[in-house]
Amino acid sequence: MAITVDMMKKVPVREQDPKVRAHNFEEVCLGYNEEEAMAEATRCLNCKNPRCVQGCPVSINIPAFIQEIKNNNIPGAFSVISESSALPAVCGRVCPQESQCEQLCVRGIKGEAVAIGKLERYVADTVKEMGIKPQATEKKNGKKVAVIGSGPSGLTCAGDLAKMGYDVTIFEALHKAGGVLVYGIPEFRLPKEKVVAKEIENVKALGVKIETDCVVGRSTTIDELMKEEGFDAVFVGSGAGLPKFMHIPGEQALGVFSANEYLTRSNLMGAFDESSSTPIMRAKKAVIVGGGNVAMDAARTALRLGAEVHIVYRRSEAELPARVEEVHHAKEEGIIFDLLTNPIEITQDENGWVNGITCIRMELGEPDASGRRRPVEIPGSEFHIDCDAVIMSLGTSPNPLIKQTTEGLETNRHGGIIVTEGTEMTTKAGVFAGGDAVTGAATVILAMGAGKAAAKGIDEYLKG
Repeated sequence: MAITVDMMKKVPVREQDPKVRAHNFEEVCLGYNEEEAMAEATRCLNCKNPRCVQGCPVSINIPAFIQEIKNNNIPGAFSVISESSALPAVCGRVCPQESQCEQLCVRGIKGEAVAIGKLERYVADTVKEMGIKPQATEKKNGKKVAVIGSGPSGLTCAGDLAKMGYDVTIFEALHKAGGVLVYGIPEFRLPKEKVVAKEIENVKALGVKIETDCVVGRSTTIDELMKEEGFDAVFVGSGAGLPKFMHIPGEQALGVFSANEYLTRSNLMGAFDESSSTPIMRAKKAVIVGGGNVAMDAARTALRLGAEVHIVYRRSEAELPARVEEVHHAKEEGIIFDLLTNPIEITQDENGWVNGITCIRMELGEPDASGRRRPVEIPGSEFHIDCDAVIMSLGTSPNPLIKQTTEGLETNRHGGIIVTEGTEMTTKAGVFAGGDAVTGAATVILAMGAGKAAAKGIDEYLKG
């Protein structure tokens, strides 16, 4: 039966039932099939002045790839996307299209925007099934570039440089490539073998080499890479893996985790699988502090590991920084949101284990520097939540190791590497940086945009 297309509304995407998925780690969103993708593609107006492209941090020619879907030329659609993005299967799943390309879609003025992200995912997944991979550039220019970190910014920078003919080596601190894509984002949002590993293989198919278990700053340094290993330029895409805490009483209790540690145990080390040798706390009742995408990931992971889960956030739902889709999925799965609430103390039993968290009610006052209304405590409104685990998801900052071991590299007061906007050149000649190592924790697609800009900057620098 053919799909009837309502030009004002997106073709619905299939998902696992919330009651079922709350107990497994299989992917929640099932994506479009061929019929659904073709139907959704017909909604694209193929604008002469495509505003959607302006909203894409890596400037994918969105109307062109959707036109190829309409023509049933999926390899052609993949070719268009690949000109701008090295990670389409990832971006189609985790990129916040609703606040970027889809927000500017003309269809969205009077109805719902075209489901650009879901169509990108469809193309990437389909060509993977067809066995299509990018082709390496035959013409090499004889210059070497080192990329530190194999997260989204590093993979993007490396892929673009390889296409330009550079000899590129990525140095990854962990035992698996992928950075935040493998340690930070759960399996139910971003499958590791099915998606991330395949995307990395595509980057390697361009000629990029990846060395794992190499901590730059310990195993080697940036100066050694350039002076002794012969690299002509270096890109730092080491991310922001240093977690932040509130520094409230009881925060050192047993059963308090950073979201980074909790998610790394589950995602990278496979602790969600009961056969794994990596330990992870399977709480009865967990409180997650924070309201971003990482907080949603931690909360939904704890739920799947058997906990009743509360999210504590000091502002209202309108100010939640997480994607609307992630908040919606969390609510569907039964996660409880305690909004306009802020922790003031973590309590513990006689053995030092968490047994609850004391919070205070908040109200919103005048806007602060971020433009959001500042949360203000309501005196006398303290209350207690019993729990046996607290997961802090308050953001992250760059690891200071790179700065400490690199002469001439300057950082700002937040630990982010200082770069010249546009070229991404740091204060050290020949060294470039981008992604979370510069901005602090942000989105995958913004990191990719920085990696892309850095590749262009490196190319211009090395060409004099």
